[in-house]
Amino acid sequence: MERARQAGEILNARDLGVVACTRCAQVWPIGTRACNRCGHRVYHRDVKSLQRVWALWLVGLMCYIPANLYPMLRTRTLLTVQESTIVGGAIELIEYGSVGVALIILIASVAIPLAKFMAIAFLAISVTRPSTVSKNQRQLLYEVVEYIGRWSMIDIFVVAILSSLVQLNVLVAISPGPASLFFALSVIFTMLSAQAFDSRMIWDAQRWRKGKKDHE
Repeated sequence: MERARQAGEILNARDLGVVACTRCAQVWPIGTRACNRCGHRVYHRDVKSLQRVWALWLVGLMCYIPANLYPMLRTRTLLTVQESTIVGGAIELIEYGSVGVALIILIASVAIPLAKFMAIAFLAISVTRPSTVSKNQRQLLYEVVEYIGRWSMIDIFVVAILSSLVQLNVLVAISPGPASLFFALSVIFTMLSAQAFDSRMIWDAQRWRKGKKDHE
């Protein structure tokens, strides 16, 4: 610890002999098994977190594929039944002149989920292999992924609102398609995947590689 201070390094909780509860953030001495404030189990590092991250990530990706192939919205009129996928519905909105709404749907339902998949995969790989991205940038990326995850549900909110408002019996009726279920599951599993990632491993990997270079 003294060497770290002299070198100007930032000390972590392990260097100071303490560990924080992951639920309430209360700090306890190393060796504490359960948090006396909330009762949650206290652990230094979740060694199996990467396994859960990849498992939930894969399930989310599997759900995202049919979410884009199956119709998200089904519109039934007196004579016809029209089904629209996420991308297909956005294209129709552009044709009707609602470019802004179409861009919001494309960003929230296509760009953000794909970016989340790539970001979570990158973070999980970066803690096991050397990365040119600094630990601060990766920590910021993790916090961004955690924050924007819930906003991917905007498409589901639109479908739910339209389904509840546009119900004119035999004239016009709007109902959610099978893609809405798959899309909701995809968002949920990717959020769980991000939450399962132990961001403290980002800092451990950086220190481990630095210590390895010092010994060589």
